[in-house]
Amino acid sequence: MMDFVLEAWVSLLIERAKLEWILGLGRTKQAGQRLKLLLACYAGARNTGSDVRVEEMIRQIRHILGAENVDLSVTTQNFDLTRDYFQGATQVKLPDIFPPFLYREVGKNDGAIACEGSMFKSTWADALTTMMVGSLGLAVAQNKLSVGYGGDADRMNPMLAWMCRRYCQHSFVIARSAGSQTALREQGITAELGTDTAWTFAPNLPDFGRQTLRQAGWDEMTPVLVVCASDPFCWPVKPSLAKYFARVFTGAYKESQYRTIYFHKAGPEVDAALKRMLTGMSNAVRAFQQRHKVFPIVVGTEMLDKKACQEVAKQLGGVPTFTSDVYDMHQLVSILRAGHMMVSSRYHAIVTTMPTLLPSAGIAMDERIRNLMQERGQEELWVSVNDPDLEAKLLTAMEKLRSDTEAIRYAIGRTVVQNLKRMARMGVFFERTVHERFPEFPIQGGLRSWEDYLPPLDARLKQLVELHDSRAQAMAAT
Repeated sequence: MMDFVLEAWVSLLIERAKLEWILGLGRTKQAGQRLKLLLACYAGARNTGSDVRVEEMIRQIRHILGAENVDLSVTTQNFDLTRDYFQGATQVKLPDIFPPFLYREVGKNDGAIACEGSMFKSTWADALTTMMVGSLGLAVAQNKLSVGYGGDADRMNPMLAWMCRRYCQHSFVIARSAGSQTALREQGITAELGTDTAWTFAPNLPDFGRQTLRQAGWDEMTPVLVVCASDPFCWPVKPSLAKYFARVFTGAYKESQYRTIYFHKAGPEVDAALKRMLTGMSNAVRAFQQRHKVFPIVVGTEMLDKKACQEVAKQLGGVPTFTSDVYDMHQLVSILRAGHMMVSSRYHAIVTTMPTLLPSAGIAMDERIRNLMQERGQEELWVSVNDPDLEAKLLTAMEKLRSDTEAIRYAIGRTVVQNLKRMARMGVFFERTVHERFPEFPIQGGLRSWEDYLPPLDARLKQLVELHDSRAQAMAAT
């Protein structure tokens, strides 16, 4: 019921915005003014993947449009947890009850960019999708720039699907995958094919990871096995006033409360599924340790992963654990990149280490890790969170990471460069969309390379692109 209330509330505000625009009451960009854009996102929860995505969107937008020409705002749930993030953008506090805030903030800007990867799906939280659809719909209603940047689409509840069809048909959407592109087109929304935006991220503390592992007991010689654990079964999060009042007055639902009126999925079945998965992961890692000398560490890339990480670390005998409530995105990615091989149930833990060619295997709760491994041509390197043979399959995948390291690294490098080119194409689409909506907006002219549509790359990525291009030229010549 509360999800429906939020969805209906946002819908009414969009209809109100339409009427106000007709009456000439909305903001109109004046020539010469900087382009004001609101980036609607899931920042401030220390979800490393979400934060990294937005960080790179900001760098790409400022690079393509010119930092002097744009004025960016980013939503955050907690200023303390995004301190020193998103340079060049103003952070604005996103309240838990967000419809009035969204209406006001979109009204202050010349456009809105929906940034969340799970943009049009009910997997995680209908409230989050409502926010994404609402930001796009409000921008369309006020004849402003409305862009969904690198998002996924899948099953939505009927009300959200209706909102998506009604309010986002005139948004410009770039899908993160071909499957999402198809799903959006089935909703009547034209979508271009793009990718994730985390591919260009490089931590500003590249040596931090190795230093931190040394302090945790690493001898600098033993291969580091990174294990990224999470709880994929506690989703979706749903708002509930009944649970909220029960929590306030009786103390009930303490363990499942996410924040204020929002609660995770919980119960004996959820607990049992999580226990099976974490035990399977731990058993596979222990078996691998018996065969090969490795230094295992456990990493949680979202604060919510902490309990799962602690449980895996406990089952492995108390190995070092690093979680995002303690380490920011730069520190955590640096720790991930200090590894020599990885098994991860977090998609962005894999993506952010692929530019360093770290061999990785995935434990998939949805299509993202599965699609990524298929793109790499390594379908044998992923297993489902619900697979009854998770332990055996994960052990087999780890053995392959060790035995086929060079072939895996080559496929990873090829995939990274392919996705960099898709991300550059997203930049081309974005620049074109801005120019179509605001013809007077200054854009760079002349012929440019595809790399010019990416944020500045670090030396490692530049070298990877050059190596890939030289190999491609050599193959073409033969």
